[in-house]
Amino acid sequence: MVVTSYAAPAGPVDTRVSDVQGGPAPVSPTQSVWQRYRWTVLRVLSPVALLVFWQIASAAGVLSERVLPAPSLIFDAGLELLRNGELADALAISGTRVVQGLVLGGLIGVALGALVGLSKLAEATVDPPLQMLRALPHLGLIPLFIVWFGIGETPKILLVALGVAFPLYLNTFSAIRQIDRDFLDTAVVLGFSRRQRFTTIILPSIAPQLLVGLRQSLAIAWLSLIVAEQINAESGLGYIINNARDFLRLDTIIFGLVVYALMGIATDGIVRVLEKRALRYRLDA
Repeated sequence: MVVTSYAAPAGPVDTRVSDVQGGPAPVSPTQSVWQRYRWTVLRVLSPVALLVFWQIASAAGVLSERVLPAPSLIFDAGLELLRNGELADALAISGTRVVQGLVLGGLIGVALGALVGLSKLAEATVDPPLQMLRALPHLGLIPLFIVWFGIGETPKILLVALGVAFPLYLNTFSAIRQIDRDFLDTAVVLGFSRRQRFTTIILPSIAPQLLVGLRQSLAIAWLSLIVAEQINAESGLGYIINNARDFLRLDTIIFGLVVYALMGIATDGIVRVLEKRALRYRLDA
């Protein structure tokens, strides 16, 4: 009987199935880019398609200019405001009102939220009146604000501040109450001062929810400003809209509302960037 010897191959044996024999088809660079950005592209194309449909409907006479002007007419009205400088001046004035109201309301809301969140006594005495005030529609207080503060800048800023304060108050209070008590007890055992406990435990713990409250407050701030600038406004975006209403300029009115919306989106985007940078440690974890 003849025994045939067999020599093993010198290198490791490749047991993978060949791509030619039924492996997955290679993905082209174009397909890879589309799969990566398809949802972003669709998000951009959807409003563009709406504008195109709107323009076509206006050109075909389906939408009357007395009801809803074409996007091209609204764009022309915006260019007119941009060229004569009215838009830049209005944005500066309205933006200043939002910033002043946001700072004032934000400081009050965060301070009260921290006080009520850290003190049972404050929760029992301060929170009930605040909840009663929060239940009131703050835009319904406009007549009272006019009687108290007149028709100048003060009621506009205070109306924005009132709308801003409550989202930050609620989010600050809720975030503080959700802090793990063991962390604070450990800090006390380690000899942390009040300032150290606030900067190393409380502030990082409440930051995510506080930034969410800030985004909510920004949306309410612009909404409050739209109404506040209807109070005998002599400047700002509200003045442009009121003036356009008197002359039945629907294109200018709609453009002013679009600018309000864009400013709200822009400020929300700024906060989202700040949120991403401030909370990058959570993403890295």
